[in-house]
Amino acid sequence: MENGGTKKVIGLAGLMCAGKNYAASLLEKRGIPVLDVDRLGHEALRTEKAAVAARFGDGVLDGAGEVDRKKLASVVFGKPEELAALEAIVHPAVNRLTTAWIERQAASCVINAALLHRSAAFTRLDAIILVEAWLPVRLFRARKRDRLPWSVILKRFHAQRRFIAQYLSRETDIYSVYNNPLGPGVDAQLEGIISRLGLWEMVQ
Repeated sequence: MENGGTKKVIGLAGLMCAGKNYAASLLEKRGIPVLDVDRLGHEALRTEKAAVAARFGDGVLDGAGEVDRKKLASVVFGKPEELAALEAIVHPAVNRLTTAWIERQAASCVINAALLHRSAAFTRLDAIILVEAWLPVRLFRARKRDRLPWSVILKRFHAQRRFIAQYLSRETDIYSVYNNPLGPGVDAQLEGIISRLGLWEMVQ
């Protein structure tokens, strides 16, 4: 462990298409363990597929009997009650997996989560790395990546409008990384943050 045996839990967050996963990949390349909580969500959908089908119907399953995430998203998006029902099924499983992963880590680690403020790790974070990008840049990336109608993309952006306020409510240090076409690169900014957090001994 670094810093005399102190294990730190670092949160990694960012709004849609800001570049959070890109930052996560750069941290992993430096040898820092990173948990992708979104992937745990996919795992939880597999383990809880019976409960999901019971609540939302067999129409959300694919031909192999697994949860079709696109079909499920079409059922819950923009419907607070349906989304809450889904979260009540999936989030407990995700939180159990997240807590178990953190406990297995011998040294500092990073939690990469789109819904970081709802993660079991949120209350134990020592710092948050917040990846940001200009709104037009994020819109262009979302359109290019997902090829969705502008109306759908804007709705998804709007649904995240309170996320940063949730991160600020946590009394911990927040380090911003700006992922824009102009300015310093993400890798260089992360290098400075790694230094300030005292994680150099972990970096390969």
